[in-house]
Amino acid sequence: MSQEKSNAGFKSAIQKLGSYLSSMVMPNIGSFIAWGIITALFISDGWLPNEALANLVGPMRDYLLPILIGYTGGSMVYEQRGAVTGAIATMGAIVGASEIITGQPTVPMFIGAMVLGPLGGWVIKKFDEHFSDKIPSGFEMLVNNFSVGIIGFLLVLVGFYAVGPFVSGMTTLFETGVDWIISQRLLPLANVFIEPAKILFLNNAINHGILTPLGSQQVAEMGRSVLYLLEANPGPGLGVLLAFSVFGKGSAKASSPGAIIIHFLGGIHEIYFPYVMMKPLLFLAVILGGISGTFTFQLLNAALTGPASPGSIIAIIGMTAPGTYIGVIAGVLVATLVSFLVAAAIIKMDKNTEEGDFEAAQRSTQSAKAESKGQTTELNASEQNEVPAPEDINQIIFACDAGMGSSAMGASLLRKKAKTIGYDIPITNMAISKLKDESGTLIITQEELTNRAMKQAPHGSHVSVGNFLDGDRYDDILNEMQNKSEEDVATSNDSNVASGHSSLDMSTINEIIFPYHADYPASPVMGASLLRNELRNEGKEITVHAVEENEIELSANALLISDKETLAQLQTIEQSQVYEVSHLYEESAYKELLETVTQ
Repeated sequence: MSQEKSNAGFKSAIQKLGSYLSSMVMPNIGSFIAWGIITALFISDGWLPNEALANLVGPMRDYLLPILIGYTGGSMVYEQRGAVTGAIATMGAIVGASEIITGQPTVPMFIGAMVLGPLGGWVIKKFDEHFSDKIPSGFEMLVNNFSVGIIGFLLVLVGFYAVGPFVSGMTTLFETGVDWIISQRLLPLANVFIEPAKILFLNNAINHGILTPLGSQQVAEMGRSVLYLLEANPGPGLGVLLAFSVFGKGSAKASSPGAIIIHFLGGIHEIYFPYVMMKPLLFLAVILGGISGTFTFQLLNAALTGPASPGSIIAIIGMTAPGTYIGVIAGVLVATLVSFLVAAAIIKMDKNTEEGDFEAAQRSTQSAKAESKGQTTELNASEQNEVPAPEDINQIIFACDAGMGSSAMGASLLRKKAKTIGYDIPITNMAISKLKDESGTLIITQEELTNRAMKQAPHGSHVSVGNFLDGDRYDDILNEMQNKSEEDVATSNDSNVASGHSSLDMSTINEIIFPYHADYPASPVMGASLLRNELRNEGKEITVHAVEENEIELSANALLISDKETLAQLQTIEQSQVYEVSHLYEESAYKELLETVTQ
């Protein structure tokens, strides 16, 4: 048992590291792609050689990309101040590893940026925590600016003398090892680890922590790199899905054609993970597919000029190095064919496939992902899946590790469904680390990530889904929202009768008060305006206004109107009459009151 816990803890640590690295790299993938396009077009052996424009390649690689990563890393820790400090610190590592200082070819400082960016954010955050309340009044801006400048200066020295040279040496060492592996034609063996790691959700640690930095170094020297293809190759997963579409049964067979489109064209590889988990022998199919694909890439000298993210065939073709299209396409096709043949044999040999196997595999996939994150998928039922009424939320956010990929597709899917039924509400996606703790937000996450989202934004409403691409689940959510809205209106009407409002004596009332909290005045103010207008329409001159809770002065001629929660907080105030409603901004909530007034 202790060994299992140790393994789970190690896997969790690796996955969290990969997730953190991914959060720094993924927002800047567009800049890597832009650099890759410039490299493919304008270097001496590119599609459109241009000596002047080729001068962009080096500065973008050596300065722009690392600084963007350092800026993002600092921002993750401490927003803008952390971002600026992290970018300053990164500059020290960049210059410290430059050819002018080391006498060796400049090493792109991506890993150094991943270290110094978060470090800069953390240091300035700790400074603010210790000194923000000790700054004399009027000196805040001076201290804030100089603290970033001084701390940034000190971290530049750390980057220049320590991080830059160290990372440069380690990168050169790794690069030498990779060159040896490639020269010995052993690179295909990397897929023995990469393919299972993808399905166990360790792909971020491998792809963004190792392959992207090393691939970028190769691009800097040769203008292309095969390393970008190792994890991004969609062939192994495509072969498995094709095998299920031909030889599968039940829901796995029915769903596989749609999964093929999402995987191969959309680049969302996690869609095929449950199919492999369904039959563990299929790990062999994706491993052999990956090995054969990488072998073909090496044999035909296939390579990309930048990372293909997501791993869509469209992105891969777009980043293919000039003259290597045949090799890239052949590698994907070979990987697909080998994976298909092996998967087909495994599926056909299994005569016990049942309808429920695929659903069980989806749950196993979620469990594996949760275990790799050191989380549990079991949540208190009262803390999740409480779908609010549409009028109680002002935005819906799909949240995942990186805030891209499947969460973006889930947001797009729900957005289309909501628009169909007339719900006009912002629906976006983002990384869990970027969530803000605010009410009025419905946050949708995969089950294994809901605990993290709840800790990040405890005041939001949280709903879990098993799969971001499950359209039926979104239909259920929208139906629940619609039903909740109808129930709330009915409850509002019922509560007015049940609370004994018919006994109200309006003959003595000359003032109606809507209490509100200083931070949440909107609904009471709207309610007061609504009732004031209705009374004027009836020709009744009664003062109606919204008053902050701590300024209320009730008299025998005052009527207090609010919801149940607010009234409970005001129970110590002497009240002559109260009128409880469920929704302050609904005209129907005041129907009985208006009837009493007009009698």
